[in-house]
Amino acid sequence: MKNLFSVYIFSALFLTSCYYDSVEDLYPASECITVNVSFSQDIQPILVNNCLTCHTAASTIGGGINLEGHEAVLFYANSGSLVGSVKQSAPYSAMPKSAAKLEACKILKIESWVQAGSPNN
Repeated sequence: MKNLFSVYIFSALFLTSCYYDSVEDLYPASECITVNVSFSQDIQPILVNNCLTCHTAASTIGGGINLEGHEAVLFYANSGSLVGSVKQSAPYSAMPKSAAKLEACKILKIESWVQAGSPNN
């Protein structure tokens, strides 16, 4: 009886253990649209949610890199460092620092926007 009770307790604990998934893993996007990528609708939200905690004009932890607004981002887009950093390609500093790499669709959108000439749209 004791063994049966131990098996029951072990099974209950094992079957209810924690499991962590991200929203992207649980509900993957069916399609990543990378045509007509807009700065205001596509790129700026990515930057706000993933970059601006460190990379603002007022921040002291972002290495002096400001990604607030199109004009500020344009410099890094034109130099190749924006795409190089989010793709985590050498010799660029991998971004976001101390966090998981951006989702592939977000990287593709940034890359597509830069390839289109980084328009202020």
